[in-house]
Amino acid sequence: MYINNDVLQPDKLEEILALRPEGADIAPKKVENLENRMKGALIGRFAGCILGIPVEMYSVARMQAVAIESGMAFPPQTYWKGTDQPEKIHYQTNKRTEYLEENIDKVPVDDDITYVILNLLCLEKYGKNYTVEDMGKLWLDILPIACTAEDEALQQMRAGTRAECAANFNNYIELIGAAIRADAFGYVEAGDPVAAAKLSYNDAYLTHRKNGIYGEMFCAAAVAAAFTAETPLDAIKVAMTQIPKESELYQALEWAFSVEDKVTNYLRARELLDEKFKRMSPVHTINNMCAIVFSFMLGGNDFQKCISECVAIGLDNDCTGATVGSIAGACLGFDAIPEYWYKNFNDTVVTYLTGYEKLSLTDVINRFVALND
Repeated sequence: MYINNDVLQPDKLEEILALRPEGADIAPKKVENLENRMKGALIGRFAGCILGIPVEMYSVARMQAVAIESGMAFPPQTYWKGTDQPEKIHYQTNKRTEYLEENIDKVPVDDDITYVILNLLCLEKYGKNYTVEDMGKLWLDILPIACTAEDEALQQMRAGTRAECAANFNNYIELIGAAIRADAFGYVEAGDPVAAAKLSYNDAYLTHRKNGIYGEMFCAAAVAAAFTAETPLDAIKVAMTQIPKESELYQALEWAFSVEDKVTNYLRARELLDEKFKRMSPVHTINNMCAIVFSFMLGGNDFQKCISECVAIGLDNDCTGATVGSIAGACLGFDAIPEYWYKNFNDTVVTYLTGYEKLSLTDVINRFVALND
């Protein structure tokens, strides 16, 4: 399973593009009802993320116990009604209780939410020709805190390391951190997965290498493809064409599709992941991307079921929940998302970016629409 051949898993964009499978150069498609789909994508991302936060990284058994204690169904059919960590603070801003059903009155803070805004700001400031150095400068200007690969890169840059070299000695270069930052690039290249994957590359290179980079390119392409795909799984299949065919990530995704008949419920999905990736970190790119595939196999074209099954599968399930919600929302459109999942957002998004602590959700949606050519 593990591939150490750097020739087959390159870090440079031109080399990555050269190793994509046949049929990778897909012509862009015109998006119908862009505003509605963009609204669905962003609201879907935020809903999936919020659903995962109270049980982020929990075992299935622990999630089941919280559900029983809270008197709710599992897989969750609503936002969480209770938590076993009520005093935990997310990114120095919101208590975990603020992510529970009765207390949601905005889109509360999380890295999966904050990076969407950060990349929007980058694209508005530097355009679609932004460089790794541009992104690094923006991080230094407005990103006060980060985790794992992002934290190491941020600390390197603060110490004077050039942005292009900030991940050279990073210990987390294949974890999920780049993949969670992908969606903004898919939003601004709606209907064009090739352009979205390329556009995400410089952001990924700031902090990741090899499969960490491919994870972001894959997710950006999936989001872009979702705007014109008939099903979320169709978008996933398109996105696979944008990463090296011999890479570990591509081969893992092929495996995920090969076991579709065995993915009968969230428990079996998790068992398959644990069996296949026994020693892999629960925040690795590869196993979490496969969890996303399984979520769409179980959820189909039902937005609620997609995010519910994703969170129930576990692993880094606020990150995967966000990505699943984004892809499903872009594919199915805003009208396919039950009102329950967004009615208490009150048009407000909170981040931990310096100077951008509170934004209008409507304004964010409109700004992403405006960035499409």
